[in-house]
Amino acid sequence: MSKSKYILPVIIISQFCCTSLWFASNGVMTDLVTSFNLSDIALGYLTSAVQFGFIMGTLVFALFTIADRFSPSKVFFFCAILGAFFNLRLIFENQTFLTLIGMRFLTGFFLAGIYPVGMKIATDYYNKGLGKSLGYLVGALVLGTALPHLLKDLMQNYTWKTIIVSISILAAFGGLLMLLFVPNGPYRTAGKKLDITICFSIFKNVKFRKAAFGYFGHMWELYTFWTFVPILLKIYENLHADVSFNIPLLSFIIIAIGSISCVIGGYLSEKHGPKSIAYLALFLSCICCLISPLMFQLANENLFIAFLLFWGMVVVADSPLFSTLVAQNVASENKGTALTIVNCIGFAITIVSIQLISNFKSITDSNVIFALLAIGPILGLFTFSKNRVSS
Repeated sequence: MSKSKYILPVIIISQFCCTSLWFASNGVMTDLVTSFNLSDIALGYLTSAVQFGFIMGTLVFALFTIADRFSPSKVFFFCAILGAFFNLRLIFENQTFLTLIGMRFLTGFFLAGIYPVGMKIATDYYNKGLGKSLGYLVGALVLGTALPHLLKDLMQNYTWKTIIVSISILAAFGGLLMLLFVPNGPYRTAGKKLDITICFSIFKNVKFRKAAFGYFGHMWELYTFWTFVPILLKIYENLHADVSFNIPLLSFIIIAIGSISCVIGGYLSEKHGPKSIAYLALFLSCICCLISPLMFQLANENLFIAFLLFWGMVVVADSPLFSTLVAQNVASENKGTALTIVNCIGFAITIVSIQLISNFKSITDSNVIFALLAIGPILGLFTFSKNRVSS
């Protein structure tokens, strides 16, 4: 096995292990609410705290060009250990809502040195076939994001604290793997000096800007959908008295199935180009957003699950392809910073989306609110011009 073939599985495993930190609190949300007397709206705030931490982290990492000036594998390891530590802090006694928010914020902050840096490492190793490589990498992110829901189902006889500890150990293991087995890649061009203007100057490139705006539209929908998957299932249960779902297991499957579409999208991009496949996925997820309020009326729960599975696939299939387009349309020495600043803005958008839907959900029982997720894909499709973005 060539070195490049062995490197990709290590990056994938490390990314999977570490990104499980992202939704760790969501997988045990009911237990957190009970143990610390949280309000029912805690889900939105705790999720947004991670997103906000990630935004601040990516902003700091981008402004100081961390991923381009320092060894990405060492940055990844350092952030994995700290992210695992702050996630572990959730199990401490006498927590308040504010301290829980703080721990999730700091976990999100150090995820900024994991997700975009992992993609940066992949671009350092894979010049050709980048879309396929990032498809696997984002697929690992999707699985890591879904993992807490599976652990919640499999570890019903264990305390929620055991689940949190397991996730922290997994993240630390992933960081160690990256440090030990993934040196600097052959296509890495190290940034030689601090230049905070890079975060702004890269947007002067029209092709880069179009790809970035497409990604921003995709992000409006993605994390809000993932956050509300258990709630979508619960709403259907409440509307159909004869239906009883295994919500943790189904939530895992609906989110995790996106990993398959990421890989498929990566392979399709090799033949048809990343821009065409990204555009198609964004269009299909937009349709899902628009028709989602009608799906709750389906009398057959299997059709409803099939719809959520399809949505779970198309909602994330374009993510590695937009990242590929971003990386392809920026100078090699600035790829880490470009990926990081695009992630920063994209995740800032997720906070607005999550809070908007959460607040509407608290004041209305209408399921029409989920159609608002289409705002991002519509704007993304409008700005992501097919004839202006390099394939």
